[in-house]
Amino acid sequence: MKTINLRNYYYPCYKEDVLVEVSDEVAEALLLMLREENNRRRKIYYHKAYFSLDREDGIENAALCGFEKSPEDIFMEQEEERFFLLTLERLDEALSHLTPAQERRIRARYLEGRKTKDIADAEGVSIHVIYESLQRGLKSLQCYFAKKKWREFEE
Repeated sequence: MKTINLRNYYYPCYKEDVLVEVSDEVAEALLLMLREENNRRRKIYYHKAYFSLDREDGIENAALCGFEKSPEDIFMEQEEERFFLLTLERLDEALSHLTPAQERRIRARYLEGRKTKDIADAEGVSIHVIYESLQRGLKSLQCYFAKKKWREFEE
């Protein structure tokens, strides 16, 4: 048997020391409960999760309790990944049908994230030439996707 102070576990209810003798199992369970509560508070503080619980973006729930994905969430993530990989394959195929300059410029601008000015400086042409090439290349990609009848969320 252990003696515990209820004020340590139930502070708002017990503001003064109240000593109670409990079994070892109950004392251990109370100690684990206190540790979990402290861990939850630290997690909320660390992730700055001080928002409304009705926002429904999952951040608060993940901070408040252990977050496990449902089978539906796992399936949706797998489908999104499969669609993403399929889109990358289609994009690679469509890019290969562009002129070499258009393909190089579209890859540099949109896949590598380089600025139009940097691409123009590297190729030794004006920004306007790069801009026009990008526009024509994007229009060609759009036509290629329409010709192949590839639309979003379709196989």
